[in-house]
Amino acid sequence: DGRRTPTAATAVYDPAVGAWSAPEPMWTPRRLHTVTLLDDGRVLAVGGIARSPDGPAEGLATAEVFDPAAGRWTPTGGLLQARFSHSATRLPDGRVLVAGGATARPGPSPYTLRTAELYDPVTGQWTQARPMTDARFGHPAVPLDDGRVLMVGGVLAAGRGHYGALGYCETYDPDSGGWTPVGTLTSARKGHQATLLPDGGVLVTGGDMRGFRPDDWAFDPYSQWVTERFDPGTGTWSPDTDMPWGRSHHRAVLLRSGEVLVVGGTDDVSLAVGYQNAMVYAPGTRTWSTEFGTVEGRWAPAAVALHDGRALAIGGLTRSGPAAPVLGEDEVTATTEIYTPANLTREEADDASGRDGRG
Repeated sequence: DGRRTPTAATAVYDPAVGAWSAPEPMWTPRRLHTVTLLDDGRVLAVGGIARSPDGPAEGLATAEVFDPAAGRWTPTGGLLQARFSHSATRLPDGRVLVAGGATARPGPSPYTLRTAELYDPVTGQWTQARPMTDARFGHPAVPLDDGRVLMVGGVLAAGRGHYGALGYCETYDPDSGGWTPVGTLTSARKGHQATLLPDGGVLVTGGDMRGFRPDDWAFDPYSQWVTERFDPGTGTWSPDTDMPWGRSHHRAVLLRSGEVLVVGGTDDVSLAVGYQNAMVYAPGTRTWSTEFGTVEGRWAPAAVALHDGRALAIGGLTRSGPAAPVLGEDEVTATTEIYTPANLTREEADDASGRDGRG
């Protein structure tokens, strides 16, 4: 809700009919948790926060699994370290790597974690993994084509109400179980997105550095429009084409065409209004094109690519902070929207539109 109270409610979308259903709720209300698709089609929910924003941000150590055939959640083995705003990544062997995050410390500030652990969906148990090189939370984790997992930037808590964006990156090798630092981002980022491209590279978009620019030590309060591209062969980042607009807390979705759809977001200084505009990145030419915007502006939504080539944007915040209708209460939307790429064939587009009545 508008006060960011944890919820146990869940919803399932069927793209074949364009409709939502409500299965049984989770056992534990949670927010800032992760959900990960397992090899067998089940879904793993991990950690998060169970208390309202008025209480301390204590991480949860619980996890549960959703069985889509039964429409039911079942508790599974608990984490070794309670955490929220962590990453959870399915590895090639089916295990899930959970890394970083934050949890409460004495006083109202969070404690940033370096710890990592592995979930085995066969046994339902967690085992300790080696800790990351750098503590971080709110970071994207990208499974690379060679089986490694790339951790990109993120946030470091630096005291009561103070947070710093990170430029440090590292990879996890599931074969050796070790972490290796790789090239540092040119711009430290939090609230950004990282997307695996068809050629194996990784595109980083947006985010907020909330700090001093290295070239002139001037304070930069704006969300980033500059992008960067990671080469897994060399382990280095290089500048890519700037986005038309800067944004944070947006979503980047890899489309079936190999292009990247960037939708929603906001300005990380005010966190006031969700953006309606959307754009598409073409990896081959490294160019951006402006797309039709969403009907409703939204930031921090969910967004997924559908098997038929379209993309689904779900929920998010529309107005918050100084733009909120009620002081201290964000305006949240339950609406969803479908994006249909222009490069879908007419038959594909007509078929997709006929299923849910939207184009």
